[in-house]
Order: sequence, then C-alpha cells, then structure tokens
Amino acid sequence: MPVTDFDASLAKSAEATLARVRAARDGVGAVIFGQQKVVEQVLTTLLSGGHGLLIGVPGLAKTKLVETLGIVLGLDALRIQFTPDLMPSDILGAEVMDESEGGRRAFRFIRGPIFAQLLMADEINRASPRTQSALLQAMQERHVTVAGARHDLPSPFHVLATQNPLEQEGAYPLPEAQLDRFLMQIDVGYPDRAAERRVLIETTGVAETKPKPAMTAEDLMAAQRLVRAAPIGENVVESILDLVRAARPEGGDAELTKPIAWGPGPRAAQALTLASRARALIDGRLAPSRDDVVALAEPVLKHRMALTYAARAEGETVTAVVERLVAKYVR
Repeated sequence: MPVTDFDASLAKSAEATLARVRAARDGVGAVIFGQQKVVEQVLTTLLSGGHGLLIGVPGLAKTKLVETLGIVLGLDALRIQFTPDLMPSDILGAEVMDESEGGRRAFRFIRGPIFAQLLMADEINRASPRTQSALLQAMQERHVTVAGARHDLPSPFHVLATQNPLEQEGAYPLPEAQLDRFLMQIDVGYPDRAAERRVLIETTGVAETKPKPAMTAEDLMAAQRLVRAAPIGENVVESILDLVRAARPEGGDAELTKPIAWGPGPRAAQALTLASRARALIDGRLAPSRDDVVALAEPVLKHRMALTYAARAEGETVTAVVERLVAKYVR
C-alpha cells in the first residue's frame, strides 16, 4: 500500500513528538522513582487531553509527581489544598465591588487558582461534595460561569487530583458525575525495595535532583492534536465498544454483569479510544492495538462503574469484574 503525503507528514510529526515525550518521561523518572506505570498513565492522560485522579495513601509522592510534571511539561501550574472548609469561590474566584475615584461602583472579577494550565487538586476528597462540584463545568467545558458571566480557562487545561483512600478519616466520596470527568483513575502503590532504597539515598542527602523542562505547553497541545489524528483500526474500535457496552447491567453476558449496579457511559468509550492512541504514541507506535485497550481498561473503567450491595458483601471488586470482561471481549 503506497504511503500518502498525509501518512508521511503524520509519521514525521509523530517522530518529533515521540522524542519530546520520551524526554519528558525520562525527566519525570529522574525525580520520581519506582512508579514507571503511574508516570506512563499520567502522561497518557495528559496526551489524551484529559484529567487524572491519583489514589494512594499519603507519602507516595503523588503531590511531588504533579509538581514535577508541571515543570517538565512547561505548564503554568497551581495547587489547591482541599480542606473541609474550602468554598467554591476559593477555586473559581469571585466578584468584588470596586469604587473609582469619582465614586462609581462596579464589580470586578478576581480569578481563582483554577485559571492555570495544570491544576493540582491536592487531597480532593477532603472537601465537601459542594466544593468538589465547582470543578464540574471547568473539567468538561473548559470555562467557568460566575455571576452569569463566562470566563474561559487557559489552554491546555488539565486537572490532576490526588485522593486519599475513603477508609481514612475526613474523606468524602467524589460525586459520580465528577468521577466521570476524570479520564483515568490511577492507583499509586508502594515502590519495590530497590526503588525505595534509591528514594532513601537520593532524597536524604545534601543535593537532590531537580526536574528540568523538556516540553512546552505548545508541544503538549501539538502532541494532543497528533493523538486525535492518529489512525485507529476497526478491530480496536469494535473491541472498545464491545467492552464498554458489556460493562453495563443490561448488556453483555448476564453472568458477568450480575454484580454491576451501573456501568460506564459513552464518555468511557471516548476516553479509552483517546488513551489507547496516546499510549501507542508513547510506546513509539502510530496506531493503537488491542494490547493498549487491555492495559488501559481498568484505569479508564473502574471509577465509572459500581457494584451492587450483594456483590460487595460477597467480596467482589470492580477490578476483578473488569478483568473478566476484558478476558472475554478484548483478548
């Protein structure tokens, strides 16, 4: 099959983008040890143009990872520490009354920290659901509305939120509508012994490795455009559709869907398609395969599903359900 000018141009653009992405991944890896899978999933999320939810116990470098990404990717990054007394206006901003020298009064909008290219929502589930919902419009529509006026967010705009396990004190569950805004739920586990040993040595001495810029915001947006332009095979599309539709209570194998109370919507299929393309690009491939779908099914689907009370009582988990669905409909 002859290579068209479009294919050649896309391949050339992909090669340049891949080099920048590889440099960014190496830059993050020089600071964050023992979390290669987590770093890959976060980069996949950002290349897909989405938002990520990082879940893990305190002390696993979740906050440091987000701070490092802001520097390495050259993004204007801001951080919000979510607390029980945080209000929506603390995130979005608010209008204040100004009075001119002539005595004329007018409202002026003061922007909140959400007006950043990379927003770190640290310990997002420490705030009340009302405050968490302040992010809903911003994460989906890339603008906010305050006092009836629209305020556009910068480009690119990404939210990387960290969350403590719900079993811990003072944590609120995120609303389902907000969970669906996150392209992936990324579980951050403990590093292995070798990685933890490296952490001990390299972070307790006099000098500590600092992250360095490897990309710019324009580079990231170019990579995101490339992800959307990359081809995707019909067999991969059908596998994604089969998997997402089978994860709903009324679809697929009745035995497999019996534990599911509610399943993922069309946004899950969109997220899985974009993420598969982004993962392929990170891996040096222009088109995704079913292996990408298999690797990303759990982080893309599990926060968009819920199990019945009976299934939870029997010790069933969303992860196990997703694994069984993947085994039947993708592999």
